[in-house]
Amino acid sequence: MGTRTSEPLAAGGMISLAKLQLDRRTDGSRGRLVRRLFVVSVFLLVCAQAASAQSLEQLSDALRNGDLEQKRSALFEIRNRRSPEASRLAVPALSDPSPIVRAEAAASVRFLPEQEAVAVLVPLLSDHEPFVRKESAYALGSVRSPKAGPPLERVLSGDKDLEIRAAAAVALGYSGDRGAIGSLVAVLKERPTESHEFLRRSAARSIGQIAQLVNSGGTYSVTPQNFLPDKYKSVKGDGLSAASPVFSAAVKVLTEVAKNKNEAADTRREAAYSLGAIGNVSAIDTLESLSASPDPYMATIAKEALLTIRTYQSR
Repeated sequence: MGTRTSEPLAAGGMISLAKLQLDRRTDGSRGRLVRRLFVVSVFLLVCAQAASAQSLEQLSDALRNGDLEQKRSALFEIRNRRSPEASRLAVPALSDPSPIVRAEAAASVRFLPEQEAVAVLVPLLSDHEPFVRKESAYALGSVRSPKAGPPLERVLSGDKDLEIRAAAAVALGYSGDRGAIGSLVAVLKERPTESHEFLRRSAARSIGQIAQLVNSGGTYSVTPQNFLPDKYKSVKGDGLSAASPVFSAAVKVLTEVAKNKNEAADTRREAAYSLGAIGNVSAIDTLESLSASPDPYMATIAKEALLTIRTYQSR
């Protein structure tokens, strides 16, 4: 009876087959050296694959039966693998009695397929521990899915913890969900206070990030390119957000924020950045004024924003 080809070869069989194939093509001392090196490389590959599979089993066991530090170490390793297979091992840990483990598990499932990751992370936005809710919001943003928009909006408008609201504002910028613009604008309509500075800054920036993602078809979102010469700056996309009603409504509020000297400097800069990202020509006068600002960061961001708008106009 012949060997059934549907069954995988064992490690020894793989090496023997590889050696046989090389024997047919090489001879002499050089050929023997090549064969030996090839056999060693195949052997190491097979061993690495076996060790990887065994390691996944060990990680799963550590999450089921380990102490706190063993679970945290396992989750750290899972996160470093950056693969759906490893991330699935962390899903049961989202229900662990320890809030630290739940929070770290949230960061470890981000490499699941988009829909799967959103489904397992959303329930943690209602966790009774604020730390877990905050880390889950950040993790949901890192999935970069528009489907994360509505649950993050609910956190932004409904959570009583200011840090968690800010985390949701940051995460929304990576979601690319244009439906979240209204909630982010609502944050900026509130009176600026020192305690809300990070929340407002994050909301202003996220509007621009969503605009960039809309303009580029969901693939492009970067920080301002600061002090690069104009010829080295890149503007991708077609300015699709410029005429969108939801973004047009945001331009008025962002303009007020960018000009308001009672706002924190960082919030004003982010508002200027977002005006450029949206690309609406109604922001040109404001940005030209800000490009002469004594604040060098504001001046540079405003110049970049003007470059972006004019590039969109020329297309």
